[in-house]
Amino acid sequence: MNRDDLKDKKIDIKVDEHIAVGQYSNLAAIRHSREEFIFDFAFIFPDGPMGKLVSRLILSPAHAKRFAEALEGNIKRYEEMFGPIVPADVPPGVGFIQ
Repeated sequence: MNRDDLKDKKIDIKVDEHIAVGQYSNLAAIRHSREEFIFDFAFIFPDGPMGKLVSRLILSPAHAKRFAEALEGNIKRYEEMFGPIVPADVPPGVGFIQ
């Protein structure tokens, strides 16, 4: 099946309510191995040196590249509409505990 065939197909994705509301993250950590990219999204509490992992996504390298390209395109369109994004200060070193 080539890309033109995929354009004609529609995939319906069911979204549970607890997923649809989303999770807020103000920190992301990315690691990779040969087979996968791991994206950890955390919330760092503003009133203390603590945080909580709120989501972990594991992507294949090909999908991680498509994700990066889509994110880059979306950031470009955002900045065209709203102006440049000013990066926040880099948070202090973060370690994950269990």
